[in-house]
Amino acid sequence: MEHVLWFEQIRLDDLPRVGGKNASLGEMYQTLTGRGVKIPNGFALTAEAYWHFIDKSNLRDRMRMLLSRVNSQSDVRTLQETGESLRELLLGAPLPEDLEKAVLAAYARLSADYGRKDVDVAVRSSATAEDLPNASFAGQQETFLNINGEAQLLHAVKECYASLFTDRAISYRNANGFDHMDVALSIGVQKMVRSDLATSGVMFSIDTESGFKDVVLINAAYGLGEPLVQGSVTPDEFLVFKPTLTNGFHPILKKKLGEKATRMIYEHGGKTATVSVDPALRDRFSISDEEVLQLARYAIIIEEHYSQLHGGWTPMDMEWAKDGETGELFIVQARPETIHGQNNGLTYTEYRLEKRGKILLTGTAVGEKISSGRTRVIRSVADINQFVAGDILVTERTDPDWEPIMRKSKGIITDQGGRTCHAAIVSRELGVPAIVGTGDGSHRLADGMPITMNCAEGEQGIVYEGALPFEVQTFNLDKLPQPPVKVMMNVADPAQALALAKIPNQGVGLARMEFIINHDIAIHPMALVDYEHLRDHRLKHAIEEQTHGYQDKREYFIDKLSRGIATIGAAFYPNDVIVRMSDFKTNEYANLLGGQHYEPSEENPMLGFRGASRYSHPRYKPAFGLECAAIKRVRDGMGLTNVKMMIPFCRTIAEGEKVLETMAEFGLKRGENGLEVYVMCEIPSNVILAEEFAEIFDGFSIGSNDLTQLTLGLDRDSEIVAPIFDERNPAVKALISQVIRAARKKGRKIGICGQAPSDYPEFAEFLVREGIDSISLNPDSVIKTMLHLEKL
Repeated sequence: MEHVLWFEQIRLDDLPRVGGKNASLGEMYQTLTGRGVKIPNGFALTAEAYWHFIDKSNLRDRMRMLLSRVNSQSDVRTLQETGESLRELLLGAPLPEDLEKAVLAAYARLSADYGRKDVDVAVRSSATAEDLPNASFAGQQETFLNINGEAQLLHAVKECYASLFTDRAISYRNANGFDHMDVALSIGVQKMVRSDLATSGVMFSIDTESGFKDVVLINAAYGLGEPLVQGSVTPDEFLVFKPTLTNGFHPILKKKLGEKATRMIYEHGGKTATVSVDPALRDRFSISDEEVLQLARYAIIIEEHYSQLHGGWTPMDMEWAKDGETGELFIVQARPETIHGQNNGLTYTEYRLEKRGKILLTGTAVGEKISSGRTRVIRSVADINQFVAGDILVTERTDPDWEPIMRKSKGIITDQGGRTCHAAIVSRELGVPAIVGTGDGSHRLADGMPITMNCAEGEQGIVYEGALPFEVQTFNLDKLPQPPVKVMMNVADPAQALALAKIPNQGVGLARMEFIINHDIAIHPMALVDYEHLRDHRLKHAIEEQTHGYQDKREYFIDKLSRGIATIGAAFYPNDVIVRMSDFKTNEYANLLGGQHYEPSEENPMLGFRGASRYSHPRYKPAFGLECAAIKRVRDGMGLTNVKMMIPFCRTIAEGEKVLETMAEFGLKRGENGLEVYVMCEIPSNVILAEEFAEIFDGFSIGSNDLTQLTLGLDRDSEIVAPIFDERNPAVKALISQVIRAARKKGRKIGICGQAPSDYPEFAEFLVREGIDSISLNPDSVIKTMLHLEKL
């Protein structure tokens, strides 16, 4: 029997002997270090070593007797008592002499390889039935960090063996049908990465919420990685787009600063301590952009390798660490992601809240679902026997000891944690929604309250008072018809883009830039341009507070806007994403921070200083330069050349030509690097002079709201004349027919992004009959409209 195998001797098919973690480490060490992925060296104690320990101590019969007390229906107290007895049994048995010698000989060799007497190591449990494609659970067995010296190592080995019978491990095997006596424990002993002096984290080669496959999600925090996994620290979060990264671009779609209030460090004797992080470090990202990109490259290489091994796409869940002594980035674990990787993608389920109520709490949404029930606030794992199946668990944070009640809950709410914390990982596997990182939810929600959790509207999860009604619809995507026209989507919120991309579509016909400006930036761009010269000290202070970390305040606008646009562009890549440049009215711009200093007061802002007229005007031109810089960064820096531009409310040909000249001044020349520029068709002059507009623009998008307003001569914001507003009016339809004919005559693309096709299926039919190229719909109308168009 071989008690010890080195990583260089292990491949993935050795899983029955060394468990999922060690098999994966050996596989990567053998095959991927040559491709630049850094893996710390180490060795594994085999399953044979575990059974040798059990048999030499005559433990099998006593283990079976104790395990006969529990099954999947056992109460929590019985489970706890049985687990404690089993752990005491294994800890009390001595290691066989030959096994002990093998462990110490391997440790001596590893120490010599790293040029140290007693090298510091991580000792990780690796059960031989874990991390299978359909069975992976966070933290089933124990890991011991910063183990140094022979005595500490032998003690950690015994602790690992005992951890095969933690309460959560017993419960999990019962729930998943594993025979306890068929599962052995392997142990990995791996050179410790000194992330206590730097950073560590987790990453996925997939978006964990939406299942979007073309991104790498990276979480990072200072120190050792345990607090991040446990959810006791809120990490920095990054999202990287894989397709253009491999082409040499730098597509970091998202950078979200985490609180990172504490870090875990080493103490002597294999122990760890949690200490506060300096406030200056909290305000900084814990890894550089280049390190983010390097980790994403590792993720791509690892995913490609495992996909080849498994004969199909295999998204990966990885842990990484940065060595504070050498500055190197290492992968310390990798396993298949088990939630979205098993989804065949043939159905799309949509949750929609029918009524809204009082908002009690917000946090990070996990699970894209809605659930309602009564809260059960539990502050300590010692009290989990108070939990009632079907309640919503509310607590500070979870760790693997909470698993027995998590699987019985209708939802999970935690004070701490991010999208890759324990509560988030487990809730996804269990298929229940979670809202993590609420701050103080366990104190603000009383025990027994009826609440509704909404995780179905982007990154923010919302807790509402009361049990609110909601509907659930599931569509079979493989049976959807091919529509007779290109069906695109209207998308405003980047936070929802990756999820919306699952809906069958052929791109985005309207991405509203002003949504990003309003929600993610919230400052008038001219106030950022003029920041150094502002005389309003209150305004200057407010801007400084909001743009903290950005020395150049213009960069704040460009950075936020470019990442928002890029996220939408990446979600629908390589299909066209048509971004409408800002189309706030003056009263809307005035509502932005500092806006009152830059916007005129107008009697009718709907017909005033808006759209194309702003872009070359001295009052706004520098701000338009920031918009252009964001688009240029998305296309040239991130490689998302599927992003097109669209100019709104362009009244005359001369105005259109002036806009194109201004764009060129700011580095965006129509036709260069494939840049296409569309114009909104929303003014009667756009229709009357359609052939002339077609000479200077690449296509049209009909804005039926404004076109109806200006054709019928009414203010669509006026309640008095609102009943007259109808895109189906014959005059409006006549103009639409006319512009479609003109566009086709000139060989230009023409679509519609107005509300009418979403609201009226018969209007969509009219557009198809007239020969329109594309219809861009609100997301909730796409599938229904496709089904309706099948009849044409």
